[in-house]
Amino acid sequence: MKNILEVRNLNKSYKHFSLQDISFSLPEGCITGFIGVNGAGKTTTLKTILGLTSKDSGEIRFFDMNMDTEERHIKERLGVVFDSGGFYAELTLQEMKALVASSYRSWDEKEFRRYLERFSLNPRQKINTLSKGMRMKYALALALSHQADFLVMDEPTSGLDPLIRRQLLDILREYMERGGRGVFFSTHITSDLDQLADMLVLIDHGKIVFQEEKDSLLERYRIVKGDVQDLSDAVLPLLYNLSRTAFGFTAVTDQAGEIQKAMPGAFLERASIEDIMLCRIEGGDTYAASAD
Repeated sequence: MKNILEVRNLNKSYKHFSLQDISFSLPEGCITGFIGVNGAGKTTTLKTILGLTSKDSGEIRFFDMNMDTEERHIKERLGVVFDSGGFYAELTLQEMKALVASSYRSWDEKEFRRYLERFSLNPRQKINTLSKGMRMKYALALALSHQADFLVMDEPTSGLDPLIRRQLLDILREYMERGGRGVFFSTHITSDLDQLADMLVLIDHGKIVFQEEKDSLLERYRIVKGDVQDLSDAVLPLLYNLSRTAFGFTAVTDQAGEIQKAMPGAFLERASIEDIMLCRIEGGDTYAASAD
């Protein structure tokens, strides 16, 4: 399987934050969720790999082309949707579209009109009159109307109601039906990724913590509940985010088999993506941090 995106040793420093040796690769045919708490570096990473912010060092390749030397060819094949939109608020949808379409040789006006109709968007309406959900639909219509092979999306469902979020996720599923495509989907709403993602990349404090298949992660991690008296020195190192109360304890583990051997009476249940994320970020990866 070919990689659509390869990032190698990417570094970008600001006064109070930096991306540190960011490396990951995204295969075609996958929807990849890019997760992390607010301020972890998701948006900075996306802007840097897209060339919207200059990098200090590292290599970025899309479709096996180097972003430093073939940026124009690469961006012809990318669709980009940012939470902030980046539109001129006083323009109409039609006027903004004219500016965007002029940048793409493969612009498909018929496809754009089809999305406007599907989303019930009026091309004569001004952008500053759109709700957040309608702005996101408009941004997606623009991104999908020039035969993009790869979508990069930053928090596209943030602040949207459940119905519009579901509609957007359905569109992404449709988009992926044609082979050779991919989606890189930054979000802190991890429930969307439960339904949609094939792969997950976790970033924390500007560093990549892991890149793994979603189903593999969900199969490995479990919520553990049991009696505090069963917490031995042998068991504690197997637990993340340990919380004790008068009624027992709750924790997360990726060693379910060992826990069952050591604590036959413990109750194990499936962990969510959010549970996994929180136990792997800084402050959540040792039992001592939450054991007091």
